[in-house]
Amino acid sequence: MDSFLSSSIFFGVFLSLAGYSAGLFVKKKLKLAIFNPLLIAIIIVIAVLKAADIPYKDYNEGAKYISYLLTPATVCLAIPLYRQIAVLKNNFKAIMAGITAGVLSSMGSVLGMSVLFGLTHEQYVTLLPKSITTAIGMGVSQELGGIVTITVAVIIITGVIGNIITEPVCRLFNITDPVATGIGIGSSAHAVGTARAFEIGETQGAMSSLSIAVSGLVTVIMASVFAGIY
Repeated sequence: MDSFLSSSIFFGVFLSLAGYSAGLFVKKKLKLAIFNPLLIAIIIVIAVLKAADIPYKDYNEGAKYISYLLTPATVCLAIPLYRQIAVLKNNFKAIMAGITAGVLSSMGSVLGMSVLFGLTHEQYVTLLPKSITTAIGMGVSQELGGIVTITVAVIIITGVIGNIITEPVCRLFNITDPVATGIGIGSSAHAVGTARAFEIGETQGAMSSLSIAVSGLVTVIMASVFAGIY
């Protein structure tokens, strides 16, 4: 049976979609942010692969096709942004400043933690693109000489954590403005956080979508600068 699953090109796709569907079901029933569908899907996939002793390479032969949808899905986020174009025009300077501050805060925190824990340069540049979408972050990590596979894992973890703590953080710091909320989510937790932003409101989701694209561009420019600091 294990051999059949390993050799099936559909196994990876099925397991990924089944895990995420289970995550959605749990989230809908329990209605708690900590039960993030993506986090639950990751746990289910790992558990199944370990229990059935299926190599990740075999699983990824099928699962990799899902990742092909990542880039077009990110592009589709431009649609809600277009619907909120008036908000963008009215708050353009504040939005650009907020996104830039978010990117600098993200990379600055990586620099500080790298110095504190004595990380190597390779580990440091691996973590630099942690708050941007995977499609861009992988390229940045590879260009800087980082470990791309770890970068992907860190990006996902960052997004999941951002998705979970978004509302508590906003309440803690009394952030109620929808534009500020969206910018904060998008510039720190990319697409996974943006999914949560859309649940909060359309304006928050649109601003978070904008942050994904702009944060990616700013990070591409600033990453090389930060890479030379440590």
